[in-house]
Amino acid sequence: QFATRVVSCRAAELRPEGGGEPVRGFQVVLEDTILFPEGGGQPDDRGLIGDVPVLRVTRRGPEAVHFVQAALEPGAEVLLSLDWERRFDHMQQHSGQHLITAIADQMFGFKTTSWELGRQRSVIELDTPSMTAEQIEALERSVNEKIRERVPVTVRELAADDPDIETVRSRGLPDDHVGPVRVIDIEGIDSNMCCGTHVSNLSDLQVIKLLGTEKGKKNKTNLVFLAGNRVLKSLEQSHSTEKALTSLLKNGPGEHVEAVKRLQSSVKLLQKNNLNLLRDIAVLIAREFKSKPVPSQLFVLHRKEGDSEFMNIIANEIGTEETLLFLTVGDDKEAGLFLLAGPVEAVENLGPRVAELLGGKGAGKRGRFQGKATKMSRRGEVEALLQEFTSNGSPEV
Repeated sequence: QFATRVVSCRAAELRPEGGGEPVRGFQVVLEDTILFPEGGGQPDDRGLIGDVPVLRVTRRGPEAVHFVQAALEPGAEVLLSLDWERRFDHMQQHSGQHLITAIADQMFGFKTTSWELGRQRSVIELDTPSMTAEQIEALERSVNEKIRERVPVTVRELAADDPDIETVRSRGLPDDHVGPVRVIDIEGIDSNMCCGTHVSNLSDLQVIKLLGTEKGKKNKTNLVFLAGNRVLKSLEQSHSTEKALTSLLKNGPGEHVEAVKRLQSSVKLLQKNNLNLLRDIAVLIAREFKSKPVPSQLFVLHRKEGDSEFMNIIANEIGTEETLLFLTVGDDKEAGLFLLAGPVEAVENLGPRVAELLGGKGAGKRGRFQGKATKMSRRGEVEALLQEFTSNGSPEV
């Protein structure tokens, strides 16, 4: 917590990170703050001004701007409270990035070109087309050794014209930077120009886990990592998944992969057999219809299980020169598929109307109109429309 004073408060809007309608509120500037504004690859802090939640903190020149939904009186004394869990997580990830970046450079000459502190995991973009599994393993081993050595992490502020700045790793200062230059030192390992929040000792990182690499842009490699409490949370999630799979598969964790492979093979075989049976059923349905002494002008069929191929086989077997067919597959209470087949002129006129009644979309050509439906329960209305058409013989119905 931190006691401070409101300098200014003005009406503003905030666009949510996930998109959507802007949120109305106020931009508040305080005399000083303990809430970090987003920058340097690190997201902003959260907290309270009094009992008012801070939804976003951004930087405007040398000022931190706090977005809240309640107006605050300029000049008023306020108590600022920090969301420490979020802050400490960001400290661990950011200091972890500095350490990985420094060691990757020392060991392999891989320079960091950017990084992102994500909600679930963090990513460092390295200026190398690839990393081997052996390099990743060696890097992870080295950074965790430094954590166990309990190396101090300190902060220095240098004047903009201080010659020591030339010895500090940096990707350059923002164009609107004013005041001293802030430097983060990991003793004997790294000195880096940085505005973010950090631990005071590498031991606070607990552990770092490198999850592997992903292909980056322009011959770069993205190194994915977790630090500190995120490693523990990931382990907890993995253990819960492992326990659930052990119960479902009735075997130990070491056999899970092979068990799932066997299940996949079994499912593929069942799906193949099911498709063959559906094809046979489609042919039998069509033959039964054609065997009637006086076939109807309208053929309607709904089946819960099926697919587009099932419907098209029926249409092919029956023939659509004389008969109008309306076929649907799917659950009455959910989405499904439909096929309208028959004389070309009739289908062209009726197809869009059928799709509209079923709350779906479709397309057609050469006497077939098919698509997806969201209101399968309205099949009866479609059947009534088609019955009226076949009775009247008018494609305008």
